[in-house]
Amino acid sequence: MTHRVVVLARHGVIPFELSIPARIFGAARTADGRALYDVRTCGLATGTVRTEADFDVVVRHGAEALEAADTVVVPASYETTSISREGTLPDDLAAAFAAMPPGTRLVSICTGAFALAAAGLLDGRPATTHWRGAARFAELFPQVKLDPDVLFVDDGDILTSAGVAAGIDLCLHIVRRDFGTAVANRAARRCLVPPWRDGGQAQYVDQPVPEPAATTTADARAWALAHLDQPLTLDDLAGRQAMSVRTFTRRFRQEVGVSPGQWLIQQRVDRARHLLEDSDLAVDEVARRCGFGTAASMRQHLRASLGVSPSGYRRTFRS
Repeated sequence: MTHRVVVLARHGVIPFELSIPARIFGAARTADGRALYDVRTCGLATGTVRTEADFDVVVRHGAEALEAADTVVVPASYETTSISREGTLPDDLAAAFAAMPPGTRLVSICTGAFALAAAGLLDGRPATTHWRGAARFAELFPQVKLDPDVLFVDDGDILTSAGVAAGIDLCLHIVRRDFGTAVANRAARRCLVPPWRDGGQAQYVDQPVPEPAATTTADARAWALAHLDQPLTLDDLAGRQAMSVRTFTRRFRQEVGVSPGQWLIQQRVDRARHLLEDSDLAVDEVARRCGFGTAASMRQHLRASLGVSPSGYRRTFRS
């Protein structure tokens, strides 16, 4: 059976964010091409939904579609309502949320988290939203454990993301969680987006796009990914770009948002996840191919990043 995802379009919805779930979940397929998700878009009523852009969209499903959803996605809306003014739900949205059966997984993109918080669904739970709305969110919903500095937060049955492209990261994370790395990577390739950005990565950095004339660290990153099984030092990476260590470290953090050492660990953990899910290699061999050196070192990093051991991770995803 396919997993049914229903995306709730409210007046003022941002078209890009409205389209993310259909594009990412629609690209998630088995190796033989079978769709793994059934994605539908609904409004609080059928008909025309005003968008934040200079066009409207027409939805064929009303709020009753939420009652049959396995996962409900709430994208951002720029329409001024009682949510943004007072932190309370409008009656029609409150009724729609109340009709969803227990166990429905809830996902917000960008300031869609305001709607979940206004419904009381985030009380006492960790969550994130777009950094520009973080101060207002914290003012309206002090009972939520807001982290405004991350791309997304996975709290089990409720997941929240930061703005715009972070919604792509969250949807790919959900695909990985539901069906594994291979399916998520295929979906990412179909959509021409990176298959993985750690949810704990910073939402934004001071200079995310280098000046055209500036030398970037892209070549060093590409070289490092091709040599993850080898010991890699900061001197090695800086030397690939003919930079001093100090300049390289500064440029790297400006472009990627984390230090070179943090980035290397993220890449090695990601490769370990892939090998644990999709190969029968012994844990020692996985550790060697990922550059951790020993199984004990890999175990330490996986526990710090994922909270599980390599064997525990493999059992979860291989089953």
